Amino acid sequence: MNARTLGQPLDRVDGPLKVSGQARYAAEHPADDLLHGSVICSVIARGRITAIDASAALALPGVKLVLSHLNRPPMAQDDESYEDDDAADGSPFRPLFNERIRYSGQPVALVVADTLELARHAGSLVRISYEQQPHATDLREALSEAHAAPAELPTPRGDADGVIAGAPVRLELEYELPSEYHHPMEPHASTVIYQADGSLLVHDKTQGPQNSQRYLADVLKLEPDRVRVKSSFVGGAFGSGLRPQYQLPLAAMAALKLQQSVRVTLTRQQMFTFGYRPRAVQHLQLGADENGKLRGLVHEVIAQTSRFEDFTEHVAEWSGMLYHCDHVRLAYRLAPLDVYTPLDMRAPGAATGVYALESAMDELAWAAGVDPVQLRLTNYAETNQNEGKPYSSKELRACYQQGADAFGWSKRSPQPRSMREGDQLIGYGMATGVWEAMQMPASARASFTADGRLVVASATCDIGPGTATVMTQIAADVLGMEPSQVEFRLGDSSLPKAPLQGGSFTVSSVGSAVREACMALADKLCEAARQWPEAPFSDGAALRFSAGRVQQGEDASRAVELSALLARHGSLEVEVQAQPGKQRERYASASHSAVFVEVQVDEALGTVRVTRVVSAIAAGRVINPKTARSQILGGVVWGIGMALHEEAMIDHDLGRCMNHNLADYHLPVQADIGDIEVIFVEENDSIINLLGSKGVGEIGIVGVAAAVANAVYHATGKRIRQLPITLDKLL
Repeated sequence: MNARTLGQPLDRVDGPLKVSGQARYAAEHPADDLLHGSVICSVIARGRITAIDASAALALPGVKLVLSHLNRPPMAQDDESYEDDDAADGSPFRPLFNERIRYSGQPVALVVADTLELARHAGSLVRISYEQQPHATDLREALSEAHAAPAELPTPRGDADGVIAGAPVRLELEYELPSEYHHPMEPHASTVIYQADGSLLVHDKTQGPQNSQRYLADVLKLEPDRVRVKSSFVGGAFGSGLRPQYQLPLAAMAALKLQQSVRVTLTRQQMFTFGYRPRAVQHLQLGADENGKLRGLVHEVIAQTSRFEDFTEHVAEWSGMLYHCDHVRLAYRLAPLDVYTPLDMRAPGAATGVYALESAMDELAWAAGVDPVQLRLTNYAETNQNEGKPYSSKELRACYQQGADAFGWSKRSPQPRSMREGDQLIGYGMATGVWEAMQMPASARASFTADGRLVVASATCDIGPGTATVMTQIAADVLGMEPSQVEFRLGDSSLPKAPLQGGSFTVSSVGSAVREACMALADKLCEAARQWPEAPFSDGAALRFSAGRVQQGEDASRAVELSALLARHGSLEVEVQAQPGKQRERYASASHSAVFVEVQVDEALGTVRVTRVVSAIAAGRVINPKTARSQILGGVVWGIGMALHEEAMIDHDLGRCMNHNLADYHLPVQADIGDIEVIFVEENDSIINLLGSKGVGEIGIVGVAAAVANAVYHATGKRIRQLPITLDKLL
């Protein structure tokens, strides 16, 4: 593989379509006689519907349907049909299945009308009566009811509790994170186009078109070939599109019942009525010697889940692998509440668990009187002790060194409240980040068109990281072509099988399939050229395809042009499935980072501003440093929001999120963000996959919140262990 395009900062291939408004998102696809749906959500947290009076709504001209559990089309009766590719353990939620109310905000009806405005107005006229039952939505009140999570935690090693009890330095700490809600720029929407033959063409906001396609076919008892789902463009997702959200089955049910095309778009307020990063309380105990060397560690987590599904994520595991410690005990429990099931959100589990671990490590550094960077080097892990395996590659030491040098960590005055500029207290903080480097089975198809353009296809989608661009680069690189000669097709359930886009494994999974498909296509071209009687090749000579021709080794004079091969053979096509390599099984694999943060805290007002961030990342081979840098920038911004802004405020008397809008649910904006420097540390990994890539989508956020919190402590001398860090807590 040459390196002509890999590692280059290629502009996004779909950029012109996006900036010119030609890219169509889920709620922008036209259809003849399109109807619009507006969802009505429950106002109680638990109970049942006793009556629905839709007469006033149906009396309005242009209102076509008020869909509810009373008049919906047939739906599957078994749990299995509702289990999608990202389903949690338990019984999945079934929209409009029956009269039972499981959480506040649950969809209870869909009003369908000629226009969206009319549908929403008609929705206000529908009268729904409820029988309310007692509910519980407060994690703190339910801690004693938590049960063991159905998660595979590492077996405890050593005697963590006993060792901690006898350690010279001992810490017992508690950290809490609130629920956070997904807020991509594009709210969730589905346009279901009813075809003349009764089949459905669906444009859905999803991170897996094949996942949505299977879900619809199973739930509505349709033949799979009667449903096609497309997600050509996705305006951000970060986990919210991993599971089919309720607007999808509602729109499909309405389209089937009316035999007409229907679009359902969720409001920004309704984006608070499904998955979220779950609220969690974490207890850590650390025991160390006088130099900060860990002797024992205990990390116990209690997180919330719904009463119908046990949502699990890897929260505590990172504490057993990130630092060397021979005595570790990890625990993870779930408290069921009358809420919707949580959902994976960028770096699920790691963003939560590493925040607590890295805050605790900072507290240990202060307790032992050791520099926070040195403390992490003292406890550096050469192997993953959870798995008992060496790493396929690990350049975390280089992350610490390069990040600290770029940030100017050596200029830090160690004592809290010792650095200031006027009335601003200055604080430096740092933290480690980690994310597992995964690969899933994936397929891709590669073919040449009659005019010599390379078309590569897979059913993956692009939620924002630049998937189409990176796949174009991989394909162009394999075949020695210019990226402008390559087209990558994605976002269509009819294309070759691909996993959900998430977990930072798209490049390693789909990228590997694209690479293998293009290599197989090159082999097919070489074989076709060899069979040509007039071909100028020596018997048994090695052939290769590059730059639009099949040639003998490096001898460009012995070549057959692609155009001639295509004229002779017509279109040439191959499809392959790529699997993770067997050599991976002997190794642990992860991306790592070191995050350095500077904050300014107003001494009188308690306001916090992050003025500088340096994030040094070791993530294997970076295919496109331009789009990868954008991923890290987005992760850092999100981490700042996690530390200082984001918090779902629940009225537990009502069981409802009260700040369900972007005015009251605070997110960082441009004015909140200072200078961010991203450093990609060179990391060669021939084991992880043949691309050497680990992925950068998740690692950018991990550790950022802890680094901010640690910097706030250095600035003020106050340790805030409950996020977000707001001025009332500092004052």
